[in-house]
Amino acid sequence: MGGVGEPGPREGPAQPGAPLPTFCWEQIRAHDQPGDKWLVIERRVYDISRWAQRHPGGSRLIGHHGAEDATDAFRAFHQDLNFVRKFLQPLLIGELAPEEPSQDGPLNAQSWCLQHDLGHASIFKKSWWNHVAQKFVMGQLKGFSAHWWNFRHFQHHAKPNIFHKDPDVTVAPVFLLGESSVEYGKKKRRYLPYNQQHLYFFLIGPPLLTLVNFEVENLAYMLVCMQWADLLWAASFYARFFLSYLPFYGVPGVLLFFVAVRVLESHWFVWITQMNHIPKEIGHEKHRDWALTGLPGGGWSTCNVEPSLFTNWFSGHLNFQIEHHLFPRMPRHNYSRVAPLVKSLCAKHGLSYEVKPFLTALVDIVRSLKKSGDIWLDAYLHQ
Repeated sequence: MGGVGEPGPREGPAQPGAPLPTFCWEQIRAHDQPGDKWLVIERRVYDISRWAQRHPGGSRLIGHHGAEDATDAFRAFHQDLNFVRKFLQPLLIGELAPEEPSQDGPLNAQSWCLQHDLGHASIFKKSWWNHVAQKFVMGQLKGFSAHWWNFRHFQHHAKPNIFHKDPDVTVAPVFLLGESSVEYGKKKRRYLPYNQQHLYFFLIGPPLLTLVNFEVENLAYMLVCMQWADLLWAASFYARFFLSYLPFYGVPGVLLFFVAVRVLESHWFVWITQMNHIPKEIGHEKHRDWALTGLPGGGWSTCNVEPSLFTNWFSGHLNFQIEHHLFPRMPRHNYSRVAPLVKSLCAKHGLSYEVKPFLTALVDIVRSLKKSGDIWLDAYLHQ
């Protein structure tokens, strides 16, 4: 039916035993609008328009794959594929036409790494234990919402370095990254001196991320989404923190200590998590193969940092960022084992496998900010 016509997005699922309609990519691409979402998994076409709101990972996350082949992401994010396929069956509306190609292809700071592993369900075999443990670590030890973190972080994994889909790089107008530099320059937008952003980054970037931005965003998320259990977990952190130190330091001392802790972990968090991404290509949706977005071939979204006992521990093994994006549910201690296989696969298919020294990776964050700022200034003055 792909060459004759297509059923409307509300025509209903395919009937059991009936031949499945076929669709070409041109037809599928037309269904990437609010309230009208199709996607392809294992060459089957699903209409997720109504069901997306019930998606356990949130409608925004699955919606980022609208009108795309989500096969690799589907396999990477779900543990029991046969169980999940049961939910997809009623949404099936057709198949990809045979001639169409598939697209698949420090202690306080260490708590972030621990809850990150729990969020990816990579510690316990049972998903339930991972979820419960993450709520404890994120709420009681960090004072944040596990649901809020997963809401942000899973979007990052679904669409790394894509504006308005990856929250980690959607930071304009405070900082300009990648393609936003030219856009702001051409439109003569100058909310801040972006040609100096590599300097003011040290004042408002690492120091204030968890102290201000995360605190506000986290609280707003819990209230708007009515995550009352997470709110209680977070409240237990603040109660424990202030009651523990109040007898020793008094109110001013406890507040100062809290700010110092948040600023310290904020520095760690920004440098470690962004050294693999900020220097890479950042821009708008290009509908690239999901698996290849985790590889650096063509200057895409991530790279690795040279391993060492210190770097592996300090970064929570996120220096193996390529492997982490390809296998998000893999336990971190296995990254070093699978890395030679990934590197060999890249060499076989002519893809680069970029590995940087640790200090170079940190410096490249600043270099990237300066480059983007200079591009903005040139576009602002001459275009």
